Amino acid sequence: MLFLLSPAKSLDYDTPLPADLPHTLPQFVPDSKVLIEVLRQKSPQDVASLMSISDTLAGLNVARYAAWSPRFSAKNSRQAVMAFNGDVYEGLQAHSLSADDLAWAQDHVAILSGLYGVLRPLDWMQPYRLEMGTRLATGAGSNLYQFWGKRIAEHLNKQLRADTTPVVVNLASQEYFKSVDLKALKARVIECVFEDYKGGQYKIISFYAKRARGLMARYAIEHRLSTPHQLEGFNLDGYAWHAGSSTPERLVFRRRTAEN
Repeated sequence: MLFLLSPAKSLDYDTPLPADLPHTLPQFVPDSKVLIEVLRQKSPQDVASLMSISDTLAGLNVARYAAWSPRFSAKNSRQAVMAFNGDVYEGLQAHSLSADDLAWAQDHVAILSGLYGVLRPLDWMQPYRLEMGTRLATGAGSNLYQFWGKRIAEHLNKQLRADTTPVVVNLASQEYFKSVDLKALKARVIECVFEDYKGGQYKIISFYAKRARGLMARYAIEHRLSTPHQLEGFNLDGYAWHAGSSTPERLVFRRRTAEN
């Protein structure tokens, strides 16, 4: 099975990392370079408008595009799973995973990215902001979905080629999962949904759901999950599989906390 995650807008390039932490190189660097060249033509005002961000953030990212290099090093990069710092990654807590856990994750977790296409957890990554839903025009079309086309799905197929019954577990947002061409993907897709009890009903609460996706990825890593049935055992932070609301392709996990 292959577990898909979204990236995060928030980045951490300051927390010290173990000196012996292994790394790999991103697999779509030539494509990233093409996108960077397009982004370098944008002014801070263009970037602010394109991404609906503040002038300060736009200026920061224009500087990032200018500094980006096709040569990755310990000075300009860090492992993707250690660099992302949003809600999903607070659930994943990659810094506390063992070396064996990270090695397993390297083969079974994929992070979708607007700039890098697909990142393995230990791929070196330079700081950036480019959400998959950005309408960035390139020679391939008017947005990043057209830019990446079938390549992400075909890449996932290669990663799954050793599996006799390939399965993709989608823990990414819809914005990012849309980058996977389902017609080209040769795998069964299972979606995990996390609901919290609030206001008399169970509902998806974005902050909690994002964190739960990271928790599920951690659960998969620590338990070396290899079959869809094993997903049903997920029980972190009070969540439990709810059979009555689930289907084979959509697993629902619910939680009812004391304050709710």
